[in-house]
Amino acid sequence: MDATYFRMLARYNRWANERLYAACAKLSPEEFAKERRAFFGSIKGTLNHLLAGDRAWMARIEGTAHDIRSYDQILFDDFASLARARTMDDARLIALVDDLGDDELSSVLYYTTISGARSETPTDLVLAHVFNHQTHHRGQVHDQLSQTDVAPPPLDLIFYLREKTPALRP
Repeated sequence: MDATYFRMLARYNRWANERLYAACAKLSPEEFAKERRAFFGSIKGTLNHLLAGDRAWMARIEGTAHDIRSYDQILFDDFASLARARTMDDARLIALVDDLGDDELSSVLYYTTISGARSETPTDLVLAHVFNHQTHHRGQVHDQLSQTDVAPPPLDLIFYLREKTPALRP
């Protein structure tokens, strides 16, 4: 896969996160943290999981250390702090992907997992995972939002593409 594809996904990722976070901002702190039938237990837990995963993967790609101890780690208890961190990390992810060339995308990434195991994965597949992972868990938050009075926003890639590409508009 070429870098252009991942650059588009990084921008779509930011767009979808902005829309999802705008909806979540309408929740009370109680609704945001409310236990629900979800893998990470709440909207707060799921959004923190996404941030933890992104931070671990970005650090691996950058060749830097991270402080993620587990993927269910609550990095931010309150929504405002989590939203600020998400905005900053989406910008970081875009910059990271923009700096990768096709040669780097086709290289193998050697890293240590959260559990301490040594692993290796082609960088393009790591990025495919990062963006697929975001979509998967945004879908879970979307479902959890549907259990509140806040309407979940449309997040499909085609809506992003139509918004950003006039030729694709119906």
